Amino acid sequence: MIDEILAYNKKFVEEKAYEKYVASKYPNKKIAILTCMDTRLVELLPAALGLKNGDVKIIKNAGGVVTNPFGSVIRSLLVAIIELGVEEIMVIGHTDCGVQHIDSEMMIHHMKERGISQDSIDLMKYCGINFEKWLAGFDTVEQSVEETVETIRKHPLIPADVRIGGYVINTETGELRGTC
Repeated sequence: MIDEILAYNKKFVEEKAYEKYVASKYPNKKIAILTCMDTRLVELLPAALGLKNGDVKIIKNAGGVVTNPFGSVIRSLLVAIIELGVEEIMVIGHTDCGVQHIDSEMMIHHMKERGISQDSIDLMKYCGINFEKWLAGFDTVEQSVEETVETIRKHPLIPADVRIGGYVINTETGELRGTC
């Protein structure tokens, strides 16, 4: 599959198809969106919000959550705000999220089935990784969005003038509703 993608990319560049996507690194709408990596959102989310290339910064991870207040999500938001002019943040969860109700013990079991050794798991725990928290899912998407918004709002490095809101998008219709 990767070979097919690389072949497509070569043709894309040769035909200069990239020209219609030219944009600045500064988001036109001064918005950063933190959302889930769910495949249904790749085209649906921008289409449902009327976004085009260059409009916003989109940060994606499993569940669209902040699992570490000093991890890559907050770092990305800080770069977007301080260096790239972002003034607003939208945290967008979605219906039928695969992270909802994930069980950390089951994840560890699946890791072992894939060949990850208990020694590697123990090493991570020794290094301070709390697997139960790090790999855990959430009960409701609304609760997850609200907790993530609260974490960002209370972060000591996020400027107080940045507007932060939480939303849930329906993965079937694209309807967006506010949660906080």
